[in-house]
Amino acid sequence: MARKLLALLAMLAATLVPVSLSATNSAQAAPFKVLAFYNGTWDAAHIAFVNEANPWLTRAGQENGFTYESTRDWNRLTNLTPAQAQVVIFLDDAPTGAAARSGFQRYIEAGGGFFGFHVSAFTQNANEWPWYHNTFLAKGNFVSNTWGPTVATLKVETRTHPSTLRLPDRFVSAVSEWYSWDRDLRQNSNIQVLASVDPVSFPLGTDPNQQWRSGYYPIMWTNKNYKMIYANFGHNAMDYAANRPLSSTFASATQNNFLIDSLLWLGGGGTPPPQGEWKTITNRGNGKCVDAAGAGLTNGTVIQQYACNGTTAQNFRVVATTDGFSRVEYRNDPNKVLDVSGPSTADNTGIHLWDDFGSTNQQWRVTTGSDGYSTLTARHSNKCLAANGGSADGVQLVQVTCNGSAAQSFKIG
Repeated sequence: MARKLLALLAMLAATLVPVSLSATNSAQAAPFKVLAFYNGTWDAAHIAFVNEANPWLTRAGQENGFTYESTRDWNRLTNLTPAQAQVVIFLDDAPTGAAARSGFQRYIEAGGGFFGFHVSAFTQNANEWPWYHNTFLAKGNFVSNTWGPTVATLKVETRTHPSTLRLPDRFVSAVSEWYSWDRDLRQNSNIQVLASVDPVSFPLGTDPNQQWRSGYYPIMWTNKNYKMIYANFGHNAMDYAANRPLSSTFASATQNNFLIDSLLWLGGGGTPPPQGEWKTITNRGNGKCVDAAGAGLTNGTVIQQYACNGTTAQNFRVVATTDGFSRVEYRNDPNKVLDVSGPSTADNTGIHLWDDFGSTNQQWRVTTGSDGYSTLTARHSNKCLAANGGSADGVQLVQVTCNGSAAQSFKIG
């Protein structure tokens, strides 16, 4: 009965966030096969993850141009070739048999793709399989974990990798338990860290004895010598007494974008659209669009709220600068950007267009939540973009102290 309940909950969870996240046309993308390995026998949180991952990834394949198969038979790795399956996933473990381990290494060195979730990297004896733990994943031994499972704000460190092109500077993950390692991946020239825990997440974890309060913690990365990605999510929150999952690994639409785009890159089935797509920015509180008054082109043109009308005066794009910040370019003149007047750090300072000089009052940290809405925080003042003018057209946008209100929440897209 419990197993049936888990399966039902997993299927329901998979329907909460759409799987259809790829911006490619799956009919045009080259089809490929994903083969996932799992045990599904240890730790209720990992079992719950597997039970929702299999139907979710099956649907993802149907909508994004790949076929998905999962198996408990790890011996299939022994003679697996990239022609048989272009991508291998480890859902909740890694192979333990010598033949399967050797076969997996041959598969990877022959050009096969790999995506590893959460516990697939766990070990307290990395030298038992040094190629996998020290060379391939490059993280060495497990050191600590956060508890209980929580969301984390993740800072995207690489915006040019095919798996991260659709990610904002920062986003809120789905719930997971988080691992740390005894090797600093930043010191390994073969490793490209894709995202890490943003310090705003600290303290991370609900148990004071198992919290992270400071430090550097990579969450997603790739080894540049192989076609691989590891992601440290894949552990649901659980009511262990009732054997009931309390969260879904697929609850974050932004995180799902990363997963889909990772698989497309690994399988050669397509890539997401390039960074720089022109988009509208719509305020959550009043439904009005960010708009350049009168479609102006001059310095000082007021950035206002206005009824969405599909014109280019309401088209902007977010372009990464440095340290997790971005400039917001204007479609009618991409050399002009959203600029805090002055530059002032005071509340209610107006926003206008100005020539891009790369100054800090022209840079914004974009943080996207699991609901798809974003806050834009000015680099120079640490204050948030806000539409504080009610529902009237023509009211200038301003910066104010961040408070999490709907007036400071925007949909970019």
